[in-house]
Amino acid sequence: MSEKPTAARQAFGHIAPALAEYTDEILFGEVWKRPGLSPRDRSLITVASLVALYRTNELPFHLKKAIENGISRDELIEVITHLAFYSGWPTASSAVTIAQRVFDEPGP
Repeated sequence: MSEKPTAARQAFGHIAPALAEYTDEILFGEVWKRPGLSPRDRSLITVASLVALYRTNELPFHLKKAIENGISRDELIEVITHLAFYSGWPTASSAVTIAQRVFDEPGP
């Protein structure tokens, strides 16, 4: 395992080093780099899935990643609004609150 401080290694590498390595090497190293979908498309799908499944822990990271991958804030809000009718109002309401916190954070 490389010693570079990835997000996974910082978040949980101290307690679950193998999970951090799998996250870095397989999920973001192999799955996210497959040629069938662009990183932007993968981000859109991932954010939609996290909102619909009420995965609030992972959502902030992936909202930031989506912006890095070219999805605008307006598009992210549109995804959340659209999902209110498919995944439920509470999931959308929670997601928009999380999105606002992410958007309010200072950017790089």
